[in-house]
Amino acid sequence: MEQFDVIIIGAGLSGIGAACHVRRRCPDHRLLILEAREAIGGTWDLFRYPGVRSDSDMHTLGYGFRPWRAAEAIASGTAIRQYIEETAVACGVIDSIRFGHRVIDADWSSELACWTLTIATRDSDPQTIRCDWLHACSGYYAYDRAHQPRFAGQERFDGVIVHPQFWPESLDVAGKRVAVIGSGATAVTLVPALAEAGAHVTMVQRSPGYVVARPSRDRVADWLRDHLPEGAAYAVTRWKNVVLGQIFFQLARRRPRGVVRRLIAMVRAELGEGHDVTAHFTPRYDPWDQRLCLVPDGDLFRVLRDGRARMVTGTIERFGPGGIVMTDGTAVDADVIVTATGLEIALLGGMTLRQDGRAVDPAQAVQYKEMMLSDVPNFSFTFGYTNASWTLKADLVATYLCRLLRAMRRRGAVSATPRVGKRGVRRQPFADLTSGYIRRALPLLPQQGDRRPWRLHQAYWLDLAALRFGAIDDEMIFSTGTRVETARRQTKPAASASRT
Repeated sequence: MEQFDVIIIGAGLSGIGAACHVRRRCPDHRLLILEAREAIGGTWDLFRYPGVRSDSDMHTLGYGFRPWRAAEAIASGTAIRQYIEETAVACGVIDSIRFGHRVIDADWSSELACWTLTIATRDSDPQTIRCDWLHACSGYYAYDRAHQPRFAGQERFDGVIVHPQFWPESLDVAGKRVAVIGSGATAVTLVPALAEAGAHVTMVQRSPGYVVARPSRDRVADWLRDHLPEGAAYAVTRWKNVVLGQIFFQLARRRPRGVVRRLIAMVRAELGEGHDVTAHFTPRYDPWDQRLCLVPDGDLFRVLRDGRARMVTGTIERFGPGGIVMTDGTAVDADVIVTATGLEIALLGGMTLRQDGRAVDPAQAVQYKEMMLSDVPNFSFTFGYTNASWTLKADLVATYLCRLLRAMRRRGAVSATPRVGKRGVRRQPFADLTSGYIRRALPLLPQQGDRRPWRLHQAYWLDLAALRFGAIDDEMIFSTGTRVETARRQTKPAASASRT
């Protein structure tokens, strides 16, 4: 049976980033990346709907160790996918990926101090591989199914119903009436893209969300690139955006009324006269109770201003042969209905996690430093920020992972297990956002504690201090293993001690 020091599940933005960190910081660790799909990129390869793009700037969504070189700070899905692939090549991890390998079961053996993975492949019977450390970068949603609520009369609709996750390449919307159901990032991306493709678009939302226009190019970044070396310009821009983002988040949480007034005033300025901003763009919740939607160069507002798109806010009563009927009687005529209704939550890529044959329920565990589970050895995961760029957190998680791997080598430890100390913790929900996908995920997510290192901060500065510079052994149990472990290790090449 094959044996690796570290296996990373997923070859998307998080997985490739983690692999690059391990390759650079722990070069003596044998590394394998298992990707269920046949291509690199994760989300950025899966989603192919019109206009798919980042909803964060690429100076923070990009990797801290590899500058984003394109002029556009808000990038297309194609550009992001290319960036991930180029990074994998540059870091020398592209050849460590096995595509078409889906991990369906991972079982930790206390006797052997290792994980045994059961892997499904398209062309052969299930395989088994062992590893000392398992790191999951498989995201939080299912790739093969979406969240698709059933609408009354749906079967009576004479047109085409499409979910963005499974966009058909052959769909031509030019000259067609398209209704987009949803108010999140996908919906606000699709509406202007479909309008540019020649469709007559109606955005149908049950309730409004906060929408913020932002330039697709960063003028400060452009200036810095002209006057500083590439790496320095990228680093300064990244820190600038981190600082501004954290300031805005804290301001929104502490003085929400003032922030709401400012956000709504910005929408009014973008749309001009003749638009019902109260009905369509004034939410009933405070900023950052749900994630804000970013629209580059105000593209959504532009197509609303020039009449190529319109908004309908309310409750859908039913579908009819010619479109959608709202509860207030409003008819939305459509040839195509796009259900941008969200993702189907599937933690760890749907993999079953076990310890000595017994299933582990993540919801019964307490998260440790936002990347491990209480009482589960040698296992970590990446779950990015909900209030900032995903990769900011992913980079910190990978940094701590490498610190931990090196510390284990120095100590001669074969396992590291987070364990709540004598002080105990008071358990709390994983997150306090009210977004639909977060609410659907809460019953599946681990809980958090009321103190460090069990507290979930959602604050970059606190995480930077804890994960990059903080203690390694706070409420972490290191084990030096057994004779069985020693015998097992003698069957593979010896690894030299890592220097830190």
